[in-house]
Amino acid sequence: MSEVYRTFTSESVTQGHPDKVADIVSDAILDAYMEQDPMSHVACETCVTTDFCMVFGEVTSDADLTEDDIKQIIRDTIIEIGYDKPDLEFDGNTCEVVSRLHAQSQDINQGVAREDETGAGDQGMMFGFATNETDTLMPFPIDLARKLTNKLTELRESGEIPYLRPDGKAQVSVNYDKDGNVISLDAVVLSTQHDETVSDNQEQLKEDIREKLFKAVIPQELMTENTKEHINPTGKFEIGGPHGDAGLTGRKIIVDTYGGYARHGGGAFSGKDCTKVDRSACYMARYIAKNIVASGLAEKCEIQLSYAIGVAEPTSVMVDTFGTEVETTKPISEIVRENFKLTPDGIIETLNLRNTSYKQTAKYGHFGIEGLPWEKTDKVEDLKKYIK
Repeated sequence: MSEVYRTFTSESVTQGHPDKVADIVSDAILDAYMEQDPMSHVACETCVTTDFCMVFGEVTSDADLTEDDIKQIIRDTIIEIGYDKPDLEFDGNTCEVVSRLHAQSQDINQGVAREDETGAGDQGMMFGFATNETDTLMPFPIDLARKLTNKLTELRESGEIPYLRPDGKAQVSVNYDKDGNVISLDAVVLSTQHDETVSDNQEQLKEDIREKLFKAVIPQELMTENTKEHINPTGKFEIGGPHGDAGLTGRKIIVDTYGGYARHGGGAFSGKDCTKVDRSACYMARYIAKNIVASGLAEKCEIQLSYAIGVAEPTSVMVDTFGTEVETTKPISEIVRENFKLTPDGIIETLNLRNTSYKQTAKYGHFGIEGLPWEKTDKVEDLKKYIK
């Protein structure tokens, strides 16, 4: 086996993690507004704690949604995640729900809702990334960590492991050789909430996780005698979700992107409509980076876009291929500007962002998930023409 050159760690969380609950609720409300009025401007935040959920923020929309409608969406979403029993101390059927949504500031809206073209909803810098180390063109550590949490949720929802509760998280530490190849797993950590039936039988839980989760998801050739394995390392994990820890929208921005493998801008995603470049420009940057790698222009690519509030064109475009690019007829930054529309309207049109379900991204991951419009590689043939 090759010598370990570096070890990199990423984590992911399940839908029942309190911060993810908040993300999913915010995006469920966004989806409801966008479904009735695709031109809605939404900036919805959510906080959750023991038997309590509050949404707050700004909405400008022609959608016909009453406060009672909003509260029902919140309850339905919490129940869908899996919090539907009183003993969880966070039950969508009975928890207190508060809505504090109000109209968007006119000072902000005047720079965004212009007659000629949509201006950026805020200033800021956004990043997108792709690498050829996985089929999804995602970094291997976050790709594997997310597969573990999504499979953990599947095992709970299907009843295959009947004692699981919604909260959980996974973390993987991946060993690389000096050439950047994945060679083994240094450590795997999995923590999952469970009911009282296995509180005194953690060995049963560990065996189920090894057999039904680790063996189903982890490439077994990467598990060595030196791989450290931690399953519920603190012991029993009955108390979890919003009862165990308060949750807020936007606190899992590294989980939502590249697991720390690539740089991150200043903004979170969930609850924001597609005029907010915090979200839409990150999706566009991923789309660009993925097409560059898929076309063979580079093995690894990071894109940075930056914007000024109320201004349509980006203030800067940066492309970094980390020395992995092939020889091209033009600089890749010029190729990007020639082939991709980078204004808010151009991004929305290219990725069909007014007709996208956003709740699924908060549930399963914003990147590397098949079917999301920014994961398509339809620009590959156009980009290949620039290879010398």
